[in-house]
Amino acid sequence: MTAVVDKFIKYVQFDTESDTETGLTPSTPGQMVLAQELVKELEEMGMSNVSLDENGYVMAVLPSNIDKKVATVGFVAHMDTSPDFTGKHVRPQFVENYNGEDIVLNKEQNIVMKVTDFPDLKMYKGQTLITTDGTTLLGADDKAGVAEIMTAMEYLLNHPEIKHGPVHIGFTPDEEIGQGADFFNVEKFGADFAYTLDGGEIGELQFENFNAAYAEVLFKGRNVHPGMAKDKMINSMQIMQEFTAQLPKDEVPEKTENYEGFYHLLGMEGSVENSKLQYIIRDFDMDGYNVRKDKFETICKDLGVRYGEENVILQMKDQYFNMREKVEPVKYIVDIAEQAMKDVGVMPMIVPIRGGTDGSRLSYMGLPCPNIFAGGHNFHGRFEYVPVDSMQKAVDVILKVVDLIAKK
Repeated sequence: MTAVVDKFIKYVQFDTESDTETGLTPSTPGQMVLAQELVKELEEMGMSNVSLDENGYVMAVLPSNIDKKVATVGFVAHMDTSPDFTGKHVRPQFVENYNGEDIVLNKEQNIVMKVTDFPDLKMYKGQTLITTDGTTLLGADDKAGVAEIMTAMEYLLNHPEIKHGPVHIGFTPDEEIGQGADFFNVEKFGADFAYTLDGGEIGELQFENFNAAYAEVLFKGRNVHPGMAKDKMINSMQIMQEFTAQLPKDEVPEKTENYEGFYHLLGMEGSVENSKLQYIIRDFDMDGYNVRKDKFETICKDLGVRYGEENVILQMKDQYFNMREKVEPVKYIVDIAEQAMKDVGVMPMIVPIRGGTDGSRLSYMGLPCPNIFAGGHNFHGRFEYVPVDSMQKAVDVILKVVDLIAKK
């Protein structure tokens, strides 16, 4: 196995699933355990200024080995995995010389990754894929990014003949729950600009993403024996149904693409007396984003008039915004990444992120931060996979970005 694969397989063994309910940073203890392991490895390989703070943020520096001043570049990845699907006891599997056909992930449970469901598989015929065993997610989002950054730094340290400027790296907790930049110290990090390596198939290069909000709608009712309920019972689940019925049925993730926004129902629970909906709201355009949030407020206000304001409660907060506004003034950093990909034989695909990265918030915190592919597919579920070649190419892109900056 290559160095990047060895590191990736090691990191996915750590259970780092984040959790929206704890109110802590990091939100789960496993993230700190992985952070401590990364600190150990960084110190052993010879990185400078290695640090781990109480919130689980890892930072380190590769000092310049050239005698001229060049920009300080950063690379960032997140350590947590999605709470949408278990990341505990990950058992990665290798599919060598992939034949382009369906992949049996788990024979006992008859879990099969079908080409008809995931046609992107055909792109990787003849390559080696790393998949799940069908019972967990894989963790390529974003332990592939972590492994790629670590591998690139180790390579530069082992090859001092390669000239480079200062390189700063950072690993964050809780990106998957929108909190990855909450305590990121941009001043301490000290880079002029950075790149996240987060998700995305080979060649993806992104500097625009959704504007994002999280919303919970709480519904309260009144329970009365159903035989005597006329004009007395208020069924909170019925109010909840009325809410969902007023949202556009086609503006959901499974029916949208490219620059189309959506409302995504994450969860629901209910009884006659108490019910709750959890949504994320996404739109690339700020005006469209505000319209979507206004839609939630209007529906809740109307239902409140009918059932009582105290019975329909909306809790909504912004999570992050489209980084394009902050990256476009320094578009040359996107051009560097694009040239790096071309130089290592990767065809760049400049596409919008239908999601978010730490980079979107970091860009608004003063650290312009486009996203470079980490190579994975089908994140947050049992059908996640990553081609080995894609991870190696991501390492090559990091090295080439550093090289191009040193030559400026």
